[in-house]
Amino acid sequence: MEFIELSNGNKIPSIGLGTDSVLFVRKLHTGNNNFSTRAWSFYYRRIMRNIWNWELSNSICNAFRMGYRMIDTSAAYNNEEAIGRAIRKSGVRREELFIQTRITNKQQYNHEVRESFFASLKKLGLEYVDMYMIHWPVAQKKGVPMPHRAEDMVSLKDMPLDLTWAEIEKAQQQGLIRTAGVSNFGAKRLGELIEKAEITPAVNQVESHPLLQQNDLIEFCRKNMIAVTAYSPLGSQHDGDETDLFRNEIIMEIAGRLNCTSAQVLLAWQLARGVSVIPKTVHEMRLKENFAASAVELDDEDMKKIASLDRGQRFIDGSSFAFGDYTADSIFA
Repeated sequence: MEFIELSNGNKIPSIGLGTDSVLFVRKLHTGNNNFSTRAWSFYYRRIMRNIWNWELSNSICNAFRMGYRMIDTSAAYNNEEAIGRAIRKSGVRREELFIQTRITNKQQYNHEVRESFFASLKKLGLEYVDMYMIHWPVAQKKGVPMPHRAEDMVSLKDMPLDLTWAEIEKAQQQGLIRTAGVSNFGAKRLGELIEKAEITPAVNQVESHPLLQQNDLIEFCRKNMIAVTAYSPLGSQHDGDETDLFRNEIIMEIAGRLNCTSAQVLLAWQLARGVSVIPKTVHEMRLKENFAASAVELDDEDMKKIASLDRGQRFIDGSSFAFGDYTADSIFA
């Protein structure tokens, strides 16, 4: 297991497991809104979430047996209890694990941050988390599952991120959080937070893959001693269209020459840049495949070829929160 040392002296595993399970839920919030459809949608989401969480718990146990030690989640994913069960079932010593979770956009009211944090601790069955993060640099109104209009959002003028961050800092100072971080922050937003913070975020977790390399943001983070974790490091598989990195000619050529898979090339590329990764899967074969990516070595020519693929292509584009004061561009600023 390889690690990346953080600014506070803690170490984060270079490869972890992502657990986002809410994409199908977001889709069900759209469409027909009559009572029968909403009732069916509620029960369907509940059933599917239970099935996913059962599968996820088993997958995490398998991942621990393979050597994974970092699990990434969020209060918004509704799976912290399943992850807690897997941790207890695994028998892996707590000090060997790196468990990270996040506060949701509708819990960033500074007086609710601590309450939200302890709710996550209880669901996970832990006395502390290794990292606690602000999930998005946006704020939603309480009681809004997913925003659909300007009234569902709260301006950062009314709910400054530095107030949320101050509560996270307190939890770290009390030993409840080993490391504090952020997610989906651009350089401008991150710089503004650093100016007011007592503790600089140790990690910024962002979407990154060869189509969205985030080179400028990564350089900004390095200058400020902030480690970067890539979510969606494999991009998004779209059945062979031009954004499908698994079928990209350059990626496939490198994979064929190195006798590895496209996924392993994509993950090895991030590791070679000093970026940790949290690919998501519940399939045993892919868990093994992803974890073995640390053994793949890319040369300078491989890195140059992959660098040529950058096109600023986001798959998580922020449009779900682009209401009121927020635009897709401003969210990632």
